[in-house]
Amino acid sequence: MEISVQTQIWDENDKKATALAEKWRAQDIFVLNLLGSPGAGKTTFLEATLDALKNDYKIAVIEGDLFTAQDAKRIQAKGVPAVQVNTGGGCHLDAPMVESAFAELGDLELDILIIENVGNLVCPAEFFLGEDAKVTLLSITEGEDKPLKYPLIFKESAFIGLTKSDLLPHLRYDLARVIKDLESLNPSGKIVPLSAQSEEGMSEWLEWLKKQVAGKKNRQ
Repeated sequence: MEISVQTQIWDENDKKATALAEKWRAQDIFVLNLLGSPGAGKTTFLEATLDALKNDYKIAVIEGDLFTAQDAKRIQAKGVPAVQVNTGGGCHLDAPMVESAFAELGDLELDILIIENVGNLVCPAEFFLGEDAKVTLLSITEGEDKPLKYPLIFKESAFIGLTKSDLLPHLRYDLARVIKDLESLNPSGKIVPLSAQSEEGMSEWLEWLKKQVAGKKNRQ
């Protein structure tokens, strides 16, 4: 019975997510689902991304978190529209939550919509939100074992950023091992060490994102 209920939840979510994907395709919006643990640096990474792109692209953000509107306020301070979704303890966003948040943005003309999911390496990977791509951030301060412990989220991500790479000289961290593990899980994923502070890898990330946006427009 428990499995049946869970399957029903996924089915209902996927139907809503598919409808959202069709809507965003019709509106020519490229949608990212940004994933990672609490403290992986998602919002800081997002702020740096917005600083680099907001003058050339029309961008909006949906922020997912258990409580508070702190992250949405940080994004709004960049001059970018943002809607906060609080799950009240839920470990992930689902498609109905995203649909409601997108409606709150109004009739904005957008090039890019970024959904910053709740900090978690497990539940968010299981729920399709209608996105074009999942992007997962893994901080080097989380240790070397996370890819093999939580494989699904890394298998499904088109881009994997190894954040806080500026701390590598100060830590015992086998970067080559982590990259090898990630490549074994996801041979086609883009894996890049990143630092929003030193800007390492940010140009590579931005180039990748621009290509994805242009690619979707060309497919329309």
